[in-house]
Amino acid sequence: MAGEGLAVLVLCTGNSARSILGEALIGRRGEGRLRAFSAGSRPKGAPHPAALRLLAAEGFDAAAFRSKSWDEFVAPGAPRIDIAITVCGNAAGEACPLFIGAPVRAHWGLADPADVEGGEAAEDAAFAETWRLLDMRVRALLALPLETMDAVALRGALNDIGRMEGAA
Repeated sequence: MAGEGLAVLVLCTGNSARSILGEALIGRRGEGRLRAFSAGSRPKGAPHPAALRLLAAEGFDAAAFRSKSWDEFVAPGAPRIDIAITVCGNAAGEACPLFIGAPVRAHWGLADPADVEGGEAAEDAAFAETWRLLDMRVRALLALPLETMDAVALRGALNDIGRMEGAA
């Protein structure tokens, strides 16, 4: 794993909002230490338009993100996953497939910004708040000595992070 970093898979049911934002943040903030992926148990097929607007505003190539099934991460040739983080209660309660690498699993439950109604401005505000809450968690994640922690300590620390402000 030296050189390429630990692989983190962010999971949600639809893989269109929270998990996409988590993938973007972990990939950017953890560059050199972490590799980020996202997936869903029942992917919507496309990222939420507000997620794409936020990613573009944050300087990402929004076209690089897609909504995909977690089945991609159990297929032959899939990357080994070191950490799997669920960001929605539905995904946390589902029986996850056996990912290559038997990852440490944790839950960072957040309210779904895609549930907000009231037009584009309200959506953008909800997605910005989710981004802020995820960014706080990713910064806490990166403050950990990930490379030297055993699985039990890592799981505990990740679940503690999941209880930070905004936990759903």
